[in-house]
Amino acid sequence: MILLADSGSTKTEWRITDKGKSIKRILAPGMNPYFQQPDEIGKVIEQKLLPEINGFAIEAVYFYGAGCAVPEKNRLIRDAIRHYLPCPVEVCSDLTGAARALCGKQAGIACILGTGSNSCFYDGKDIVRNISPLGFILGDEGSGAVLGKLLVGDCLKNQLPLHLKNKFIKQFRLTPEAVLEHVYKQPFPNRYLAGFSKFLIQNIKEPALYNLAYNSFRSFFIRNVMQYDHYRDYPISFTGSIAFYYQDVLLAAARSFSLPVEQITQTPMEGLLFYHS
Repeated sequence: MILLADSGSTKTEWRITDKGKSIKRILAPGMNPYFQQPDEIGKVIEQKLLPEINGFAIEAVYFYGAGCAVPEKNRLIRDAIRHYLPCPVEVCSDLTGAARALCGKQAGIACILGTGSNSCFYDGKDIVRNISPLGFILGDEGSGAVLGKLLVGDCLKNQLPLHLKNKFIKQFRLTPEAVLEHVYKQPFPNRYLAGFSKFLIQNIKEPALYNLAYNSFRSFFIRNVMQYDHYRDYPISFTGSIAFYYQDVLLAAARSFSLPVEQITQTPMEGLLFYHS
């Protein structure tokens, strides 16, 4: 049996698999080595994962995670897992997971739109080019964190229609002081901001909110997808909760550039199950 993990900044989906068949699904908090210390990651594994896999003979672990694009960070995750599971452990970026899940062994452009965003050109075996996402402060166009950031900014800068501003503030009991505290002083500001994106999808028929999402997705295409050579010659696919729930708006943004989108999945897990079978 092997253990697969798809980990974002917010949550990790684990699957115990046997010959490509899913045996058990486990949901646990996200594990991002850029934001968490080794003891925090170890605590998640010990408290949330181990009780769920007790009794299963795990022969190998494949972990795909946000923040796992640098050997030093990958080692941190690998060591934490091997402390509790003495078996071969491969740690790869969430982008590698998305590429393998979406493209299999074919060339294509794989994109992630979740709490953060990312993209790459994948040649069917390896990621050969990646436009750096730069995080939610400098980049991450189209991500939940950026949609939330834009929404909060528009609200507090009086750029939303008054009825929307009042509705938003009431729903989240929002104050400028609370926003500044969470964004600049508390851990995981990206998660905090991404939490506001649900207001967008709940009210997406409002022109101001539709346009906010539409323009952010257009920005994702311009600043990421359209930077790859011959981007029109390869299939473009997406995975992630934002891509999945906002797919009508995302597809409209793609059509504005005459870009066909081949597939959109909520998570890469089903594709990874197939890939590792």
